[in-house]
Amino acid sequence: MIKGLELLSTLIGRKVNSEMRAGHCVACLDHRAINGLCDGCRADLPVNRWRCQRCALPLAIPSGTLTCGECMRTPPTFTRTLAPWRYQYPVDAMIGRYKYRGQRKFARPLVAGLGDYLENHLRTCPESVPELIIPAPMHRRRRRKRGFNQADDIAEALSCRLAIPWCARTVRRSRHARPQRDLGRAQRLANLQGVFTVTRPLPLRIAIVDDVITTGATVRSLTDALRDAGAEDVQVWALARTPG
Repeated sequence: MIKGLELLSTLIGRKVNSEMRAGHCVACLDHRAINGLCDGCRADLPVNRWRCQRCALPLAIPSGTLTCGECMRTPPTFTRTLAPWRYQYPVDAMIGRYKYRGQRKFARPLVAGLGDYLENHLRTCPESVPELIIPAPMHRRRRRKRGFNQADDIAEALSCRLAIPWCARTVRRSRHARPQRDLGRAQRLANLQGVFTVTRPLPLRIAIVDDVITTGATVRSLTDALRDAGAEDVQVWALARTPG
């Protein structure tokens, strides 16, 4: 099953990434896979079942309001976050191989699953369908180093799946910020002050797309910039949400 993902990547590495064909599981290489995962490995994914309705923070037990303490104390300006998985093994390992090693096959089943999740949500809540998808922008210096922006890939795939336009040039990072992964929540918010600039007119309803939501500092800052530029409803779509 998917528990062998770490060892599989270490032993096979690029061979798996280059030779794996459609229909084979990215984790165990079973040929009976749908969208890159077999049934057993898909069942191993940590579903974000009980979550905050605003920021998708995983909750230990269901509460009456399904709103976390942070969102109750300082409500974010985005209206909701849709993230189907918790950022735990094996989802974190799959995203890591995609994001830092360029192994896109590990992201394919997660992006397909996010598309299913969003389709179900938008079908039941048609009033929440956005008019534009905006990937979380990456500074050009970091993009050159990594070779791609994973949020662009996810946004493009969701745009094709949901028939909603996307644009990577609507917002730009006006300066290079320190990497967020090594900072605490307060440091992340300070690090992103004034970092986003909206470059063109906006529709009223927007979805921000990213791979992982951690403290939510990035999407809070980006949402503030979008709302200042005229957006009225901003939601966040991501593959996964960290537990805390």
